[in-house]
Amino acid sequence: MNQTRTTPATGHPLGRLGAVVREGGAVLLRFERLYDAPAADVWSALTDPGRTARWIGSWTGDPASGSVLLSMTAEEGAPGERVQVDRCEPPTRLDVTMGTADGPWPLTVRLTEEAGRTRLLFTHRLAEPYDASAVGPGWHYYLDRLDAALEGTPVPDDFTAYHPALAESYPVPAA
Repeated sequence: MNQTRTTPATGHPLGRLGAVVREGGAVLLRFERLYDAPAADVWSALTDPGRTARWIGSWTGDPASGSVLLSMTAEEGAPGERVQVDRCEPPTRLDVTMGTADGPWPLTVRLTEEAGRTRLLFTHRLAEPYDASAVGPGWHYYLDRLDAALEGTPVPDDFTAYHPALAESYPVPAA
């Protein structure tokens, strides 16, 4: 895994922060992570229900039908979220749309393998009103959980270490 500095106040790795960018009229929340694992292993952690349960949640249904129901691990008591599979190209590309109470969340994951290491690019296309201060720490938390799942270490379970602590780390750039 990457060597990174940490913020003195929170201890969170600075190199793991996502970024909010404006691109082609869209506001995107992006995260990039690098893993010491082949793309097929990272893909499995992203899509295999036996592995997703450890870091994001369990899902039911048949992805070939175009949608599954995701019950997020850290969202106790919340109803499952319908996830529409928009595009799936194992082991390099997954585009989904999560149905949430805040409206649809278009998400993309791209994996590229370089010399046995895999680069993950996660993008969430935000809708107005752009609230990256809440969404950014949330995805940061879940991606840190993915990191731990891939490394075989304990997954973070204290969301308060992420929000509100990292809220100011995800400002929306001016238009």
